[in-house]
Amino acid sequence: MTGRKRWSTEEILDAAAESLRTGDAESFSMRKLAGTLGTDSSSLYRHFRSKTELLRAVADRILLSAMDGYRPEGDWKERVTAVALRVREAFGRHPQLAAVWGRYASGGTGSRLVMEELLQALSASGLPDEEIPARYHRLVVLVAALVASEAAIGTVPPPEREQGLELFRVAVFGADPEHFPALTRFARDVLPLGADRGAAFEEILAAQLADIEATIAR
Repeated sequence: MTGRKRWSTEEILDAAAESLRTGDAESFSMRKLAGTLGTDSSSLYRHFRSKTELLRAVADRILLSAMDGYRPEGDWKERVTAVALRVREAFGRHPQLAAVWGRYASGGTGSRLVMEELLQALSASGLPDEEIPARYHRLVVLVAALVASEAAIGTVPPPEREQGLELFRVAVFGADPEHFPALTRFARDVLPLGADRGAAFEEILAAQLADIEATIAR
């Protein structure tokens, strides 16, 4: 009698990534993944102690891919920006996994590579050592929030996206000028949440870096 195939850690991660690509972290389970692989959950637990550990490993692979081929270039701001854009692009190819990264902290090689480069860039900025950990934390929280927000919009089906845009138009152009004078004034120029996300990402990041620069100057 032929036994069940023994799946490698990498094969399990591949299958989990594909499952998350078409689903989400909430509906994902070890039992469902085992069914997809044609095995039982106990075989997966030999590789990962829990669902959370598996999800962390999947998210870390995205970070690892983001840093693949990276070489530090330019000043500290250019280095931080390059890493942030690489992470954004990597999760943009796997939007369902962006929320996983924001929810489940990763401690793998990909995470360490991102942390190391950001900390080194901040060290090169001239910030005092005692301020670097806090600034690093703010940067990572900002990038994770922007990436997750953009990815969430990217996973909305076209019909729902169009419905949301119509509701936005009603909210903006249907506002009573007496009660919403500012909204009425800027109605034609206010953009919906999902518009121009790339430029917004870079501008918000640049503002954070400018704040760090101003701190150094002071």
